Amino acid sequence: MRKEDIIALIHREVKPALGCTEPIAVALAVAKATEIIRENCPEQCCGIDPTDKPWGDGSSFHGQSVESSWRLRADFHIDVAVSANILKNGMGVGIPGTGMVGLPIAAALGAVCGESARALEVLHGLTPEAVERAKQLVGGRKVSISVADTDRLLYVKATVSVAGHGQASATVDPHAYAVIEDDHDRIVETSFADKILMSSESGAAAAEHSGGEGSGLTVREIYDFASTAPFEDIAFILEDRTLNLALAKEGLEGNYGLQVGKTIRENQQEVFGDDLMSFAMGMTAAASDARMAGSTLPAMSNSGSGNQGITVSMPVIAYALKYNIGDEPLARALILSNLVAIHIKSYLGKLSALCGCVVASTGSACGIVYLQGGGYEQVCYAIKNMTGNITGMVCDGAKVGCAMKVASGVSCAVQSAVLALRGTCIPSTDGIIEDDVEKTIRNLGALGSRGMKETDRMILDIMLCK
Repeated sequence: MRKEDIIALIHREVKPALGCTEPIAVALAVAKATEIIRENCPEQCCGIDPTDKPWGDGSSFHGQSVESSWRLRADFHIDVAVSANILKNGMGVGIPGTGMVGLPIAAALGAVCGESARALEVLHGLTPEAVERAKQLVGGRKVSISVADTDRLLYVKATVSVAGHGQASATVDPHAYAVIEDDHDRIVETSFADKILMSSESGAAAAEHSGGEGSGLTVREIYDFASTAPFEDIAFILEDRTLNLALAKEGLEGNYGLQVGKTIRENQQEVFGDDLMSFAMGMTAAASDARMAGSTLPAMSNSGSGNQGITVSMPVIAYALKYNIGDEPLARALILSNLVAIHIKSYLGKLSALCGCVVASTGSACGIVYLQGGGYEQVCYAIKNMTGNITGMVCDGAKVGCAMKVASGVSCAVQSAVLALRGTCIPSTDGIIEDDVEKTIRNLGALGSRGMKETDRMILDIMLCK
């Protein structure tokens, strides 16, 4: 791939995200459908004011009382159909600024304050007033969530209707929908009053993003690019440090989730010590604590996941902080770690039964190797060591407990990097490890995308029956 293509790939897969991306995908689809209603419905049809934007002064919508807003009318309804994996990852995770978990409140926020143009930061306009209005929608049973009949792992169809819940004719019952497929912010179809407004052919893109096709890169190309690209071309990746370090500090200062990161840092003398491993574990887990418990700070995501973005970057950032590493080597290490994770994830797909921590911490192991002076061979060793270590960690949905998995992944990343720098590598006689690092990565992808399908179904069955 050309330099421009690699940079475009990074921009496509590494971007800010406010809130866990599965419920955010739901909020995005609802926001788009709501905007379509507002833009296309004649005012005389149902009294909708096209200029009505509920992120106003908190007490009124352009002078109207809160109760008069069409979003709070008795005949307003949101119906969302999602793939099983979206449901799994949206059931128990905190929604920013609400103190609540789950897809219904995310959908309601999408209708109340969502701005679809902001993509994964769709809830940028979140205010306490918006949260209260969204809670009214959920409490009034204006939001319905169901499992879609689809083979896609990442699928959301949000339908917004204003009267009769979409059963009557368009002149009586304005309704609109938006569909997201394959990527969390990829809207592939929209409709108003049963008329398609936009539709994109998603088959080719689905194959590209669904796992098994690869990124078009190799570890060799990734390492060479990270090592030699002009610094001014890759300096943008330092925004990774800005966003995810802010989340880590938020997690350490607040009482989020299980407080995994905070506990590690507060017990560094008696239990964990003050070494790199403990520091990296604490900082990374703290960021995950905050994110999964509903912090309103954005994360820099990787491959559609904020937790993966945190895990792929924070151990590298922690190393740079502890040993006073400059901006340029840090940027190169972050480029390497992010691209390795993107490359591995391309064989898995956006959502799978394999915990994304496995992939992301493999990327961070490579970044640590780079900062410690390791070369291409040691990077390959680190990937193999990680593949032979924590492969098999399952994803049982997004929730506060993810911070513990993140801490485990970081611990393995540091171990794998240290061993790699000593020239130690799990041999090809072990398990799914091959002499060729690319074959090793493909084996990991096959295991996670195809081999664990039944595991994925069983996890969802257990979660739905609790």
